[in-house]
Amino acid sequence: MTSYPNPLISGFNPDPSVVRVGDEYYIATSTFEYLPGIPIYRSRDFVNWERIGHVATRPGQLGVDEVPTAGGAWAPTIRHRDGVFHLVITDAMGRGMLHFTATDAAGPWSDGDLILKADGSASVDGIDPDLAWDDDGTAYITYSGLILSGDEMGSHHGIQQVRVDLDGHRALEEPRSLWSGSGLMFPEAPHLYRHDGRWYLLIAEGGTERGHGISIARGDSPEGPFEGAPSNPLVSARSTDRPIQNTGHGDLVVGPDGEWLVVLLGVRPRSMTRAFSALGRETFVTRVRWRDDGWPEIDPVELAPRPGSAARDDFDDAEFASDWVAVRRLPHEAGSLTERPGSLVLHADGSTLDDTRPVFVGRRQEHLRSTSRALVDVSAGVGGLAVRYDERFHVGIEAGDGRLRAHAQLGGLWQEWSEPFDGTEVELVLRTRRPNDNGGFPRTSDVIELGAVVGGMERVLAEIDGRFLSSEVTESFTGRVTGLSARRGTVAVDWFAYEGDDE
Repeated sequence: MTSYPNPLISGFNPDPSVVRVGDEYYIATSTFEYLPGIPIYRSRDFVNWERIGHVATRPGQLGVDEVPTAGGAWAPTIRHRDGVFHLVITDAMGRGMLHFTATDAAGPWSDGDLILKADGSASVDGIDPDLAWDDDGTAYITYSGLILSGDEMGSHHGIQQVRVDLDGHRALEEPRSLWSGSGLMFPEAPHLYRHDGRWYLLIAEGGTERGHGISIARGDSPEGPFEGAPSNPLVSARSTDRPIQNTGHGDLVVGPDGEWLVVLLGVRPRSMTRAFSALGRETFVTRVRWRDDGWPEIDPVELAPRPGSAARDDFDDAEFASDWVAVRRLPHEAGSLTERPGSLVLHADGSTLDDTRPVFVGRRQEHLRSTSRALVDVSAGVGGLAVRYDERFHVGIEAGDGRLRAHAQLGGLWQEWSEPFDGTEVELVLRTRRPNDNGGFPRTSDVIELGAVVGGMERVLAEIDGRFLSSEVTESFTGRVTGLSARRGTVAVDWFAYEGDDE
């Protein structure tokens, strides 16, 4: 029996959807306001996953330029039929519900077509769309009826469904309600499956917080009616001591060994009360078994971290590696790899990390304990290393104008620490580590150290309580993204290095 690592895909990778094509597996996850959007991961053994591309790699595919924080690319579903990959997603508070296609999951993907209402007036109004086909080829979009526009914004109408013309990208009927779940809040993330002659409707319930879980219903038709399983929710970590909490939002697939699996999101909280999840929502996996009565059982999600890893970018290529992202724009719109070959060049534009489109290029923090380093040339500007959750929660270390400066923006509270620095090039360091227990219980997720190497010695300018950059405090759907930024003038980065582990 295969042993699967957990997290399966670490760091900010929520709302996973999976599809099997032959002997290969593909997972897509949410990206919200970051671009490139909607990463695609591939595996042949369900253990080792490679990011092979993104769906949204061109301006305009996702309308995230002006979406508010927590808007953008929500909860994809990836499927494959007749040689074509299909992905449906809600660009929340952006373009609306979208359908993308590609013949190769690595891309390029189509520009994305709106799924219009039956009257053609606007996009179908809902989130977390699923795509499934009946035996006769009828396509169904099943989704969570959360309204994101108009007078009813914020209201929820349970799980809904429309038959859809995928060529015309238009619903063929008015929405109908399928199931309101088992009674927990926010029924969402629906997925439809045909199994042993019956249709199964898998959903998430309980919100994406500690009450999160997965429930299921079944019926004889993809249109229902659906009967809920007597043992719902099938999986939830609430009120347990499991190290992985918030388990829910799952998608089923048959694994390499012929056993059923479910990929799902979860968090790894730390502190005395396990209150703070530094990395946000990640992708996990667990096993599924079908009982004799036709209902599935889902195993609890067990922690099985991978060994530590390291990465380095010397910026020798003319294009950004696939792990780099930027905020509401593509990385090449925030920085240049060709202006000074062998360096990343960032030109300040008057924005800061407090703004919605900062000059910032980053990568996901993938481990609970990590060290990021960068060698920066600040002879013509001010900038450095930062870790971001959103505009209101970020910390960093920068150099320039004759100073080293650590800074923290924590929900509207601002603090900085500085000391003289007369150089033009410096190695900056941003580290996350376990808190010192001092003989008692740890009361935070981790500690963030902000420092620099000066005269061959590493100096720490500031230590920040990591709880302030956790999903629970920020109430963010994303996770920590660590990268390079410019606040004034021009900053050139010679190299960036990252290493981490989960010990």
